[in-house]
Formats: sequence, structure tokens, C-alpha cells
Amino acid sequence: MESSTGSAGVAGTTGATSNGRPTLPPPGTRTSEEIRRDIVAQRGELSRSVDALRTRWVAATDLGAQVRKHRTELLVGAAVVGFLVGGALALRRRG
Repeated sequence: MESSTGSAGVAGTTGATSNGRPTLPPPGTRTSEEIRRDIVAQRGELSRSVDALRTRWVAATDLGAQVRKHRTELLVGAAVVGFLVGGALALRRRG
């Protein structure tokens, strides 16, 4: 099956605009088969986008992985907070 894929990767498009969205031909110039192919292509692209987003969401919300990745920053932050709390308690006792 051969399709007329534009630069945005959608069958039946005539190119892409500066924002990366496909430029569609004027209304009434595409056949129902071309429209069906576009719908199938869009479904596939949407499915891949949802899968990629799901993968990124799982990685971003994996607390153990985030702690391992940012261990140094967490230790420095904990030390700073400990120092500030200790200093505040010491000042409160003096006053």
C-alpha cells in the first residue's frame, strides 16, 4: 500500500507548518480512503505518544529511582535543613 506521506508523517498531508503541524489539503479534495488512512495514521501516532508519556510518567514517579539519581542533592539539602533547624533551636534556647 503506497501513501502520499507529507513531511509530518501523516498520509494525505501537503507539508508542515512552522509549528510542526501538518498542513491539510483544502476541504473536499481528499477521498474517503485518504481520510481513513489519515485516521489510522493519527491513531497510531496517538497510541505511540500515550505509550511514551506513560513510560515517562512511571519513570518520573518512581521514588526509589529518583532518590538514587539525586542522592547527592538530597544529602546536601538534608544537611542544610538540619543546620538551619539546629541553629533555630540554639537561638531559641539563648533567648
